[in-house]
Amino acid sequence: MEIKQTAMAGTLESSDIQITLTPIAGATEIHLDSSVGKQFGEQIKQVITETLASYKVEHVRVDAVDRGALDCTIQARTQTVIQRGLDQVDQVNWEVL
Repeated sequence: MEIKQTAMAGTLESSDIQITLTPIAGATEIHLDSSVGKQFGEQIKQVITETLASYKVEHVRVDAVDRGALDCTIQARTQTVIQRGLDQVDQVNWEVL
């Protein structure tokens, strides 16, 4: 699927993550700024990558600012930002949930 517009989800509060998706021409890029990046950076990127793959989203730049979010929060924020980027907020894709 192709992201139609830049979208953002999440906050910069403790135990949350703010994710911004921007459509790009090249391969998907993930840029992570995390207070726990040394311990959990690869896991955070994996959750984001798997969620993007479940929606078949490619060619995006992901900017993630993490403040210690759990995997379920990372997944939920990624799903939300994808729905917003696809301009399908009211059309939930139940198959990937």
